[in-house]
Amino acid sequence: MAGTRTRQAHGNETREFILATAERLFAEHGVAAVSNRQISEAAGQANNFAVGYHFGTKADLVLAIVRRHAPALEQRRAAMLAAIADSTDLRDWIACLVRPPTEHLESLGSPSWYARFIAQATTDPVLRKVVIDETVASPSMQATIAGLTRLMPILPAEVREERSDMSRQLIVHVCAERERALHEGTPTPRATWKAAEVGLLDALLGLWQAPFTSTD
Repeated sequence: MAGTRTRQAHGNETREFILATAERLFAEHGVAAVSNRQISEAAGQANNFAVGYHFGTKADLVLAIVRRHAPALEQRRAAMLAAIADSTDLRDWIACLVRPPTEHLESLGSPSWYARFIAQATTDPVLRKVVIDETVASPSMQATIAGLTRLMPILPAEVREERSDMSRQLIVHVCAERERALHEGTPTPRATWKAAEVGLLDALLGLWQAPFTSTD
């Protein structure tokens, strides 16, 4: 039994190290540019097929990285939803989109790779839909989307979908750019992640409240 537990613990450590290594390499070089063999070598695995053994396909590996961070994001967003209840303040609901990732990234310290990994994965033509579907499907994200829909009934469904996509891109790429700058030691527009959150909130509030023009 002790031997079994030791092997399981070693396997878990190996999986975790492969995930961390893959996240960094994907963030730095893009998902398509990094092979499973390169990840195995960078993770110090003698077996070049270690990634496939532990995770399967590259899509499975990418989803495993997303799910590695998902509990922390879900916990933060669920707590926010419980606190705002049935708020009629649009800013409260937009904050549920922005604050979980900015607080999570702050908690990771620097260097971190998650924001740049998400930016790379969601622009990959093969993996984009897989990653977005995974993140949107979480219970807290579904509740946030429902809250935004309830507060913005004037917006046609296609406009809400468009602005949701704009919001996702703004959050993902602003966070990725800030993460990169912190890693490289270059200036950032905002001094802290909290200040960056405020900037995103202001911009997204304007986006959601902007008028729309019918093209019918």
